Amino acid sequence: MPLGERRRRASTVRGVSRLRTERLELRPLVPSDFAQWNEVRERCRVWLSKWEPRPPASAPDPSRDPQAFSNRCRMRERERSLGTAFDFGLWHEGWFCGEINISHVARGAFQSAHVGYWIDERLAGRGLVAEGLMAVFEFAFSQVGLHRVQISIMPRNSASLRVVDKLGLRSEGTAQGYIQIAGVWEDHVRFGITLEEWNARRDEMAARLRDARNHGVTQSSASDSHA
Repeated sequence: MPLGERRRRASTVRGVSRLRTERLELRPLVPSDFAQWNEVRERCRVWLSKWEPRPPASAPDPSRDPQAFSNRCRMRERERSLGTAFDFGLWHEGWFCGEINISHVARGAFQSAHVGYWIDERLAGRGLVAEGLMAVFEFAFSQVGLHRVQISIMPRNSASLRVVDKLGLRSEGTAQGYIQIAGVWEDHVRFGITLEEWNARRDEMAARLRDARNHGVTQSSASDSHA
């Protein structure tokens, strides 16, 4: 990518701080979000700790320490300004409920990044992460100018696997001992999507997501009718 185009994209990306979908608002976390962040992370601590890297024992916990959370926000803001990572908190009906983050942005001939996500246990299974991913993919390809993004999931993390299944993302196989999670080097299944795939499949992916939501509503209604 020519230097002038990189600078133009960097300027444009810095100006994009909010994304919206039918049910979500996505924006970077700021220090004043600590109360909601703390409530969700504390309540979901056991559920989330199975799938996340273990922080250094001596490091302040941003889930519990307001100053550590503020430092985290500032670090993420700097990464965004440098174009190396882009974080989005998720808000549903006005309440913080999770994150989708673009990280490890690589330029040059690679033009690729990793995408990770988590959501409040109470809202898991409602298709919110998949809905948010659609907005983040559009941002990654049209604003950041990436050619490929990757999502890596532990094989036994069935909830996360359902997210990529709803969108029909392409599996690229299993990487052995890929990421250290809770102190253990865990295998991860890698899922990828390229710019060409996104342009060809975004409407189909949106339709898959609508069908999954409608199927969920139908099942819920049927269950309610038998209650």
